Amino acid sequence: MAEICRVDEAFDSGVFAGASCAFGVFDGVHAGHRYLIERACETARESGGKAVVLTFDIDPDEVFHAERLKKLMTNEVRLDTLTRTCADLVVVLPFTRSFAALEPMAFLNETFDGTPPAYLHVGYDFRFGAKASGTVDELEAWGASEGMRVVPHDLASADGRPITATRIRLLLADGDVEEARRLLGRPYALRGTVQPGRGEGGDFGFRTANLHVPDQLRAIGDGVYAAWATVEGERYRAAVNVGVPATFADRAKATCEVHLLDFEGDLYGKPIVVEFMHWLRPMRKFDDVDELIATVQGNIAWVRENL
Repeated sequence: MAEICRVDEAFDSGVFAGASCAFGVFDGVHAGHRYLIERACETARESGGKAVVLTFDIDPDEVFHAERLKKLMTNEVRLDTLTRTCADLVVVLPFTRSFAALEPMAFLNETFDGTPPAYLHVGYDFRFGAKASGTVDELEAWGASEGMRVVPHDLASADGRPITATRIRLLLADGDVEEARRLLGRPYALRGTVQPGRGEGGDFGFRTANLHVPDQLRAIGDGVYAAWATVEGERYRAAVNVGVPATFADRAKATCEVHLLDFEGDLYGKPIVVEFMHWLRPMRKFDDVDELIATVQGNIAWVRENL
């Protein structure tokens, strides 16, 4: 497991000396990101240097486009996931407006502080500096003058299309969790702490764990899904509503309601991880309670039989 090293006043840029770095935001730490990191680990092994993941403490879009951002994971989970790659070290740069405003060459000088790595692996469309004006060509020219080899990569999937966080977000928004899982290399997951809900579920025979997920962390589209839910290390089949149920729109608050199959006990206040496996149906308003109960019971039966 890699160590996390945050760039602050005590940071020593000497950690980059002879290193092989993969540089990016890495939201989702998807299959394309892991390919990039694995290539950095390869050149590290070949050269005898450390393998370093270089990233930011937050997603830059949190500063510039917070109103439309749909993150695939929290920053804490992203950094933790990066420590579980083949890298030896995860270096975390603080992302601020003043740092982002640096011209491309100043951005690089500030980032590496006189000690660039031996290798820098980036995506082919990597941009940096003020208004994302720095290009890979400029990065390569700077690297050549500093003794650093830049290795750009085309992060293509099996179908020949680039794997990007944006592509995965669009799939999730459409409910295509299976294709998103292929590109992520694992199921898309939401995390939250169970809070009190409306209470109808218990009356109808299917209690739900209610999660209030911030819009910025809810990339997945509204609908009903088959999922796995993990509570206190135990994994359960689950039927999950994402979005506000139309039948209870006048009093609903939860944006993710999880029915765990075969769970006994109290969930309130407990953290839960929900891994989405299959889209079942869109959210809809029911004409009466009997129709709602029959439909939900059918969803639960599908989950039991197919997960």
